[in-house]
Amino acid sequence: MAPSAVYETPNINENFNSHKDGLALEATSDAVDEVNVLKATMRVKNGTASQAEVDLYEQSQFDSSKDKTQFRQYEDACDRVKNFYREQHTKQTVAYNLKARNEFKSKTRAEMTIWQAMEKLNTLIDESDPDTSLSQIEHLLQSAEAIRRDGKPRWFQLTGLIHDLGKLLFFYAAEGQWDVVGDTFPVGCRFDESIIYPGTFTQNPDTNDPIYSTEHGIYTPGCGMDNVMLSWGHDEYLYHICREQSTLPDEALAMIRYHSFYPWHSAGGYRWMMDEKDERMLEAVRAFNPYDLYSKSDDVPKVEELKGYYLGLINEFFPPGEAEAEKVIKW
Repeated sequence: MAPSAVYETPNINENFNSHKDGLALEATSDAVDEVNVLKATMRVKNGTASQAEVDLYEQSQFDSSKDKTQFRQYEDACDRVKNFYREQHTKQTVAYNLKARNEFKSKTRAEMTIWQAMEKLNTLIDESDPDTSLSQIEHLLQSAEAIRRDGKPRWFQLTGLIHDLGKLLFFYAAEGQWDVVGDTFPVGCRFDESIIYPGTFTQNPDTNDPIYSTEHGIYTPGCGMDNVMLSWGHDEYLYHICREQSTLPDEALAMIRYHSFYPWHSAGGYRWMMDEKDERMLEAVRAFNPYDLYSKSDDVPKVEELKGYYLGLINEFFPPGEAEAEKVIKW
């Protein structure tokens, strides 16, 4: 019997919002990914990408930078997500981010194991779409298995498995899609041109703030990304959970926290914030990103055959207590 069928707490039943459309969230998330893939491909084909980016996107699906169809694809993809980003860029303020973090720390949170969270995400998103070919667990396992096949460390494999579990935020504490998915960026300083659609911040009140609108804002050069407040969403949410409740190394935490921070790891923005540690973390995030974007394949993972292996990884980096078979996580 699946764990989520036998393990429910009052917190889950009390906080879960069953009226939100998980399929719509996943459709937005997929559209955002499509834009990032096409944008990166165009940069590589046009010769404007760094060598790191060329290596990162070497699995490009397009043959020629002069093929006009890719530009049409990019523009069409952008049109589908433009309104989403306009809303996100208007509402991701310093005030909202402080509020979201305060509520994360102070409110009663749902409790379940990592595998139960995977199954919960499965039911919230996939069962709303009878035509979905792969379940959420199968998608998570695809990323993890691609990493495993390449002989990456065990913590790296687990990171691939769990990196999108922060999407549970949508059903427990989010105000909309805009504070769950989409590219992330720092708040508290001028919104950089490296952010997608930088012109859509005009309605954000922070753009007229005498401090937040300056280049460095509330930060100092070299302050380090650990001291930067990134826009709240599924990345930041899961990062705080894993930082507090796991033994995952800094590289894994960086992969989770920054995998949607495209202005930094792909567009080269915000380098003035970085310290020595961030140079290493940037390499880790760039190593992870292809598995995030390109791991989907025709091979469907066999969940029951793989479950035991990944439960072992989960217990290794989320050590259970003496009375627990698996660690119960506060979400």
